[in-house]
Amino acid sequence: MIIQQTIGNTKTQSIEGLEIDLLEIEWFETTKRIQRKQTNSGVEIAIKFIQEGQRLNQDDILYQDDKKLIVVNIKPCEAIVMTPSSLLEMGTICYEIGNKHLPLFIQNDQIMMPFEMPMFRWLEASGYAPEKQETKLLHLLKSNVAPHGHGNSSLFTKILNMASSND
Repeated sequence: MIIQQTIGNTKTQSIEGLEIDLLEIEWFETTKRIQRKQTNSGVEIAIKFIQEGQRLNQDDILYQDDKKLIVVNIKPCEAIVMTPSSLLEMGTICYEIGNKHLPLFIQNDQIMMPFEMPMFRWLEASGYAPEKQETKLLHLLKSNVAPHGHGNSSLFTKILNMASSND
């Protein structure tokens, strides 16, 4: 089965009465444009995203017929999780991690990244309070936002502007 695009998401679409077959993937596989995988029931899938910027998200529907759905499930992994105490701290942490070209996730007002002991120790030594947790990394921060943005500011710029206006 060849998948060239997702056809919906179970959070916004009714799936009542349909059998769900999960395609379990790692967080880093969500941005791969070409990959071969197997669902939990053994269905072979070839993902070939043609458009630039397509990515898989939790609960995306890859296939649907009148009896069955194939749905994406992102596996939990070890992660560094931090809860910033202010917008300025959030911006600073995001900047420092981004400056090291590491993947960054923002979920539930927390900053997350895949666990790496050197980064964990660096964050501790820098005065932050990182925690090691098993969690799903779902909302990858898009780092390819152009600085000029055609009227749209990057997330980092927005955070810094909001933080500096509170002084």
